[in-house]
Amino acid sequence: MSVEAEPVGVGAALADHAGDSKRHHKAIFIGLAVLLVIAPLVLYPFFLMKLLCFALFASAFNLLLGYGGLLSFGHAAYFGMASYVSAHAAKVWGLPPELAIVSGVAAAAVLGALFGSLAIRRQGIYFAMVTLAFAQMVYFFALQAPFTGGEDGIQAVPRGHLFGILDLSDATTLYYVVAAIFMFGVLLIYRIIHSPFGQVLKAIRDNEPRAISLGYRANHYKLAVFVLSATLAGLAGATKAIVVQLASLTDVYWGMSGEVVLMTLLGGMGTVFGPMLGAAIVITMQNYFANLGAWVTVMQGVIFVLGVLLFREGIVGVLSKWLKKSL
Repeated sequence: MSVEAEPVGVGAALADHAGDSKRHHKAIFIGLAVLLVIAPLVLYPFFLMKLLCFALFASAFNLLLGYGGLLSFGHAAYFGMASYVSAHAAKVWGLPPELAIVSGVAAAAVLGALFGSLAIRRQGIYFAMVTLAFAQMVYFFALQAPFTGGEDGIQAVPRGHLFGILDLSDATTLYYVVAAIFMFGVLLIYRIIHSPFGQVLKAIRDNEPRAISLGYRANHYKLAVFVLSATLAGLAGATKAIVVQLASLTDVYWGMSGEVVLMTLLGGMGTVFGPMLGAAIVITMQNYFANLGAWVTVMQGVIFVLGVLLFREGIVGVLSKWLKKSL
């Protein structure tokens, strides 16, 4: 009797833990929504919009790295190409902002499917190097293609009216639209992570041969998460182009891929809210210490080293462990 009761008890404990985790996440999401509503009353809306775009970008990258176990050094390709396509659609084609953003997201999804189908044939550092090579191809394409504006980029992108109703030239209105896009993106990522698809992803990440032996087609799941991550990164890039009214080579440069890796590892890889915190730290430093010039990069490096040494699982990962032990 006692032998049979133990698994039941373990199962109940795991179910209770999962329920507590979901309740905590729900409370955090509610708190985040409230914070987003009141934030423009305290901070500059443009800074907040840029922060939200990069927080979504980092969360999209974390879906691939933290839950898919795939380290991409070329995620700026999808972020930047979506930015270019969205800016071109709004300025040259005259599309309204919602269709311009959708165009950018679609471009990122197609690019992700193309590059992902080739990159997943390699593993480990070879996968990372292949993604970096593809990203550099996109960078040189953006430098030479006539529609991208070369080194000048696409400037003075019109914001227009969302659905013909909301005037995005108003900073407050634009902020709440960006906040809504951000919440949609992170909630979608959360749903993906906690779906059966997400559970299989974690199994492949932890032990791919065992997952394959159970009948799962690992490469299909890898390609799916790659495309999802690229698409959501494209959503962040397309939105950012409308916000800053600019698409430039910086968006597709390899340094942008490095920044999103930094954000994810600093905040906490494989956590829901870690990449958001990491993005907030990096963008805040860039914004408030811009007068230091190149020293900002040095400060980022120092903070990254300290973060790796003191918070081996990221800031949010370590804090969540501390909270679990104390409760």
